Amino acid sequence: MIRPLCIVPGFDLWPGLLTPEARAGLVETVLAATSAAPFSHYETASGKAMSVAMSSLGPLGWVSDRTGYRYADRHPGKGAPWPALPPVLAELWAELGDPEVPADACLVNLYRGDARMGLHQDRDEADLRFPVLSVSLGDTAVFRIGGTSRKDPTRSLKLASGDVCRLSGPARLAFHGVDRVIAGSSSLVPGGGRINLTLRRARLG
Repeated sequence: MIRPLCIVPGFDLWPGLLTPEARAGLVETVLAATSAAPFSHYETASGKAMSVAMSSLGPLGWVSDRTGYRYADRHPGKGAPWPALPPVLAELWAELGDPEVPADACLVNLYRGDARMGLHQDRDEADLRFPVLSVSLGDTAVFRIGGTSRKDPTRSLKLASGDVCRLSGPARLAFHGVDRVIAGSSSLVPGGGRINLTLRRARLG
């Protein structure tokens, strides 16, 4: 495996880690799985719909509505359990996330049009010792990362299809987000856009 680039302490990037064949197979697998758990534009606590469409894979999924952010074991619209986590993603987590404690949630974010993700921290998980592992598929994203305070300076970089990055240690609670997606930079996702998969351990290990 190629060695990661350390962008800031705790934020590691493996550019192009997934081969074109692996990317295509993963998109097909994820879209087939999420057909049973349709993408939704969740509401924030303030009642505003998010521009990114979301679904999940695995035992738990991240959901949001006017009552707040949380993990749930069922799709909020269907009321059914989330689709199983594909083995290829479980294997990636075991290799780059944690070799002993499996991921129990995979957020599937679909960016189309002007969708973006404001600066935020991933802090809804029970044990922050576990990393967040992110896989980019499709159009290139302009990603922004800062420090653990909103006032900290930020830097931006591009995440292309097949890139994998990890937030851990000092960057586990770093503020980060997606400023924009470069439309048409990839033809991988049917209908265009970007799929971002973020693997997490939501429950205690």
